Amino acid sequence: MFGLGMSELVIILIIVIVVFGATRLPQLGKGIGEAIKNFKKATSEPNEIDVTPKKGGDKETEEKKP
Repeated sequence: MFGLGMSELVIILIIVIVVFGATRLPQLGKGIGEAIKNFKKATSEPNEIDVTPKKGGDKETEEKKP
């Protein structure tokens, strides 16, 4: 794992706890998890709204024009 041993990981965890506080760690983890999930969803799914104009125009809108 990137050449990190157990002692280095513990030191990094202690620094993160000191910087963010123990009460904010679950919120931070949840936010990162949701961001990753939304990114994967956005890259794998097609666009939800197709805004490309149709060729030939729309018959209903042409009939309603005065």
